[in-house]
Amino acid sequence: MTTDPDDNYGTLIAIGGAEDREQELEVLSKVFSFAPEGSDEVTVIATASGVPEEILPVYEEAFGRIGASKVHCLSVRERNDAADPESIELIRRSGVVFFTGGDQLRLTNVLGGSPMLKAIRSHYANGGVIAGTSAGAVAQSTTMIYNGGAADALHKGAVKMSSGLGFVEGIIIDSHFLERGRFTRLMEVGATNPEYLGVGLGEDAAVIIHRNRVLEAIGTGHVIIVDTRDLASSNIAELAMGEAVAIENVVMHALISGHGFDIDERRYLDPEALQTKMREFE
Repeated sequence: MTTDPDDNYGTLIAIGGAEDREQELEVLSKVFSFAPEGSDEVTVIATASGVPEEILPVYEEAFGRIGASKVHCLSVRERNDAADPESIELIRRSGVVFFTGGDQLRLTNVLGGSPMLKAIRSHYANGGVIAGTSAGAVAQSTTMIYNGGAADALHKGAVKMSSGLGFVEGIIIDSHFLERGRFTRLMEVGATNPEYLGVGLGEDAAVIIHRNRVLEAIGTGHVIIVDTRDLASSNIAELAMGEAVAIENVVMHALISGHGFDIDERRYLDPEALQTKMREFE
């Protein structure tokens, strides 16, 4: 899904996982703060989770503490569930739609092409907030990672990719990035498709993806940018599957809260530059 800066698109937020859900709730509070005025209901979708009965009450309590008037908890286990009119109506009423973590391939399998995904896209196009953590963040882009161990990455074919939910184009998102040593996953993605910008989200860290395609880091952790657009060389096209990949000239940046990155200009933004960029957009 492409977004025209002049359209009324809402806010997209990708969280790296293990965000604080019990104490300061910094990242989740930021998510809720972007809800359109008068839209204080939240829908939490646990399709990706293998234990929805455990995780949904946690988010119900967290968003309730933050100020949500109602938190609608949707398990959505089968494709039939993703066509349920009552669930779709709850999404239309909500200011925030939130995807839990789990398995991103389960998420796209159940929601892909469904009436529920259509309603979520409409929610976003009309100013609503879409946020997700871990798998719920990874699946937000048009193309997503769904498998590939960090130890095996940088071998041709080790990182698997598939279609995501399509809320943002031109980036590949990875979660638990620092804690699970996933640098090599985004490096292989970049070697295969240098046009993609890799966005590695640390735990309790997130990016706001603004309508002008500027990323803004929030939370206590790091956001790592892996930029291979100016890749000098790589041997990946000549390799057999499983052989080691060589890459020349990968550029990386580490963002903390208040710092940003311009996706299209491929430019790091310190806090002053980020604020200037956002004022120009307004």
